Amino acid sequence: MSLKAGDKAPDFTLLDQNGEPFSLSKSLKQRKAAHLVYFYPKADTPGCTAQACGLRDIAPDLGGTVVVGISPDPPAKQAKFDQKYGLGFPLLADEDHSVAEAYDVWGERSMYGKKYMGIIRSAFFVDASGKIAEARYKISPKDTAPLLLDALGRSG
Repeated sequence: MSLKAGDKAPDFTLLDQNGEPFSLSKSLKQRKAAHLVYFYPKADTPGCTAQACGLRDIAPDLGGTVVVGISPDPPAKQAKFDQKYGLGFPLLADEDHSVAEAYDVWGERSMYGKKYMGIIRSAFFVDASGKIAEARYKISPKDTAPLLLDALGRSG
C-alpha cells in the first residue's frame, strides 16, 4: 500500500556506506529535523548519479534537512559511489529490500523487454515528527532536488 502525506514513516535501521548503522527514528530524535529519504535502483549508474549529485549540489540550501539515499547495493559499493562523487550524506544498504517493501517501492520493472523486481525510484519528505509530508513514487532523477526544495519552502 502506497504511503501518503500524514502517514507515519516506517522506521528502519540499515548500514551506511561506512558500515555504521543508521536508524531513521534515532536520527529524527537526535537532529530534530526533516529528512528526505529517497530510494534509487543502483549506485553509480547515470540516473542515480544525476539524482545523488543534484541533492549534493543543493546541500547548502537545505538548512538542517537530512538527506538519506537507499538502494539494494552493499555498503562497499555505496562507499565507492560516495567517494567518487563526494556526496557527503548517508547511503544505506537495503540488500534484502525489506525497507523498500515497507515504503512500497519494491516492484516489477522492465528493461529492454525483460521484467524483473527492483527499486521504483521514489522520494519521501519526512517531517521532524516522523510523519510523511510528501511522497513521490516514480520520481525522475532530475526532479528529486527541486521536490525537496519545494517541500522545504512549504514546510519552513
